[in-house]
This record gives sequence, C-alpha cells and structure tokens, in this order.
Amino acid sequence: MNGKINIEKYPEVLTPKHIQEILDIGERQTYELLLSKPFHYVRVGRMYKISRETFFKWLNGS
Repeated sequence: MNGKINIEKYPEVLTPKHIQEILDIGERQTYELLLSKPFHYVRVGRMYKISRETFFKWLNGS
C-alpha cells in the first residue's frame, strides 16, 4: 500500500478487483484471502461482493 487510501473513491460494494487494487496483491492472493474469511462477503453466483465498510474496518483492525 502506498500512502493513504481514499475510501470514498470506492463504491459501497467492493469486488475482488477492488481488494486487489487496495492491497496491491495478485488475483490468487485475493481469492485466498476471501476464502480464509477474515471479513464477511456475499457470493452471488461466481461473483464475490464485499461491503466497503466491513472491508475497511477489517483493514484498520476494527
């Protein structure tokens, strides 16, 4: 991660691509993270959806 993240630039519901961008990690690491369930996500078919609020709370250690 480089510098401070502008949380407001991201939509209310994040996708794995957003997580990749925020954490600066690859696709495989992103899905490994999601499957380790450190935060709540919803799976709709093959798509993963993550609440922005939930993700950033996890990221900030809350």
